[in-house]
Amino acid sequence: MRFDTLAVHGGERVPGPEGSVVFPIFQGTVFTSEPGESYHDIKYHRLNSTPSQTYLHDKLAALEGAQAAVATSSGMAAVTTILHTLLGKGDHLLVGDVLYGGTHDFVTGHAERLGWEYTVIDPHDPSSWAVRDNTKAVLVETITNPMMRVGRLREVVAFAREHGLVSVVDNTFASPVNFRPVVAGFDLVFNSATKYLNGHSDVVAGAVAGSAELVEKVRHTQNLYGGSLDPHAGYLLARSLKTLGVRVRQQNANALALATFLAESPKIAGVNHPGLATHPDHEHARELLSGFGGMLSFRLAGGVAAAEEFMAALTLPAVAPSLGGVETLITRPAVTSHAGMSPEDRVAVGITDDLIRLSVGIEDVEDLLGDFAQALDKM
Repeated sequence: MRFDTLAVHGGERVPGPEGSVVFPIFQGTVFTSEPGESYHDIKYHRLNSTPSQTYLHDKLAALEGAQAAVATSSGMAAVTTILHTLLGKGDHLLVGDVLYGGTHDFVTGHAERLGWEYTVIDPHDPSSWAVRDNTKAVLVETITNPMMRVGRLREVVAFAREHGLVSVVDNTFASPVNFRPVVAGFDLVFNSATKYLNGHSDVVAGAVAGSAELVEKVRHTQNLYGGSLDPHAGYLLARSLKTLGVRVRQQNANALALATFLAESPKIAGVNHPGLATHPDHEHARELLSGFGGMLSFRLAGGVAAAEEFMAALTLPAVAPSLGGVETLITRPAVTSHAGMSPEDRVAVGITDDLIRLSVGIEDVEDLLGDFAQALDKM
């Protein structure tokens, strides 16, 4: 099945319980057990094994082209559970040099306390990748936040296989509409499902997908840490997955139109979007991705004061963190998503105080362009 058909029908129970077309919420916490059931197979919310949860897991796996998937209580629960599964005391991790702020803070702030070692690598430069005897995994992002860089992901997969590492990728900014990491060879993919997978700014969730063996190990770790997803949130997420392709393709088109418009303005100092021919990763991103995503970042000539003035002049975007929803959101990463990084670390990866990040929604593109034009006219 093609993606939009898969989004509607993948993982569905036909017929559903009591003949239902829409899979219901199983709120109950008590289920009968079967003789010989292992601990992790008992039906219980924390064990991620109730009917509502396994239904969602099957749907997520279908969209990712993976053998299995498991939902988590947040995107951070997804990545931290993966790392706790793959790494033990004395193990070494290779990690991309630009990460979501929460992931960056977790690795840099807790690895040493947990007995892990890590090396920061440039995902664009294979010559910077080196393994040790204790290296277990490599973690990168598909499209980085907030500079929209796209690393040499095929090379990362090949490198991991050559050296026996588990390859892990955060696909939140791309979503499986624009890139399916497991199909491309990654061992594990995770998403902050709060963002594009849900897409309606009303659920906090995460998702992990990959081989049945690895996902089962991740689930067992999660079962002990307790980062399971509530059945009501899972119901909303499964509902939203059915429109994922329709939403993301509109966001792709709107973001590229806005990036092109901003790049042509003399009042804009620079635009970061992989769909622009001027972007440093445009050529290989075009080969790798099915779409360039709904995210972009830019800087105005005039610094922080100009950035704040411009954001205040817009009428459609909400000034708010997070991303991936049907509504357009605008924020300064230095004071929101990446506020936990030191100013020096932020500047080193291009996250200046005046950088603006835009999550483009599904509004009519002409309305968005008109709003950005009137705001620029006031500058």
